[in-house]
Amino acid sequence: MKRNWMKLLLIATLLIYCIPQTAQASVSVSARSAVLIEQESGRVLFEKDAHRVSRIASITKIMTAILAIESGKLDEKVKVSEKAVRAEGSSIYLKPGEKIRLEDLVYGLMLRSGNDAAVAIAEHVGGSLDGFAYLMNEKAQQIGMENTHFANPHGLDDHEDHVSTAYDMAILTRYAMKNEIYKEISGTKIHRAPNPTETWDRVWKNKNRLLTEKYKYSTGGKTGYTKRAKRTLVSTAKKDDFELIAVTLNAPDDWNDHIQMFETAFSNFDVTEILSKGKVKGIKDSHYKNKVYLDHSFVYPLTSEEEDMVKVEYRLKKAAPNEEDMRNSIAGRANVYLDDKQIASLPVYYKVEAKEKKSFFNLFKNIFTSIAGIKDHG
Repeated sequence: MKRNWMKLLLIATLLIYCIPQTAQASVSVSARSAVLIEQESGRVLFEKDAHRVSRIASITKIMTAILAIESGKLDEKVKVSEKAVRAEGSSIYLKPGEKIRLEDLVYGLMLRSGNDAAVAIAEHVGGSLDGFAYLMNEKAQQIGMENTHFANPHGLDDHEDHVSTAYDMAILTRYAMKNEIYKEISGTKIHRAPNPTETWDRVWKNKNRLLTEKYKYSTGGKTGYTKRAKRTLVSTAKKDDFELIAVTLNAPDDWNDHIQMFETAFSNFDVTEILSKGKVKGIKDSHYKNKVYLDHSFVYPLTSEEEDMVKVEYRLKKAAPNEEDMRNSIAGRANVYLDDKQIASLPVYYKVEAKEKKSFFNLFKNIFTSIAGIKDHG
């Protein structure tokens, strides 16, 4: 009997060691849900229950911030209401009736997580809290946040249907980081704002400790906490041309979770330019040779093992009989595959140089300058 138990133990041990280890196996996070994506391509580099619907707390304010920025009203003065001042939780201590620039409210929202700032922004941009929530959900739908519903501008637990996922919040952050104003605000360590009722300015230090002290590659993000959501965190990082977005929900050790995800990605992946902007080389078709181009490049994060698994396939249309009919039109597509799975499809454009129509005057001018020797001698 003892011998049989020893055999079973040996077989079990061998089975454990024979299980294939994934690239994500080296990352272990405290978060209930987590995701790490690359900014340019949106590729998911690590995930843990990333589509689980959860409460998100103050990382909600990323949506509030980008809507305020896109409203085009940052220079407008916002009159602070009683409702804004009475908002619970974290505050930038606004006073009823004071007027403050919308841009400064966004700084107070992102750096100090001011719930009073969130309400003031919502009332000014959306007309009311309900009106702003409508704008939030409309934007969420537009950018592909499929498992998200916003019910307030701050993330407090005052609505049961205010939820999202780690993946959806990464989508939102990727969208927001394409806006230069958002990037600047999110990555600001200290902001000074005029205080209309005092002789001293308001000075706000960013609560994101990854940015201010813990991680040298940090470029911004947003912290969050409520009793029901627990600790939530969105952060961004950049090393050379490699930009990352990390999201954790319900993570007791979120600072270290994010650092570990970032460091693992920076160590194991490289951003590789698979397709270059400009003329497409290697086309053998005589009609398209040296006449097709890409209007933008395509980069993608790859491990060293994956670099040999990339394949590019050009699918070009049947050439039109008249070259002029094809001018600057889409001639086909460049499809990119990783291990036989398509990861991108870029339009390929056809371009021919316009033939110069010479007038009688230009023809006479060219003959004259040639005889006079001007072309040869200047």
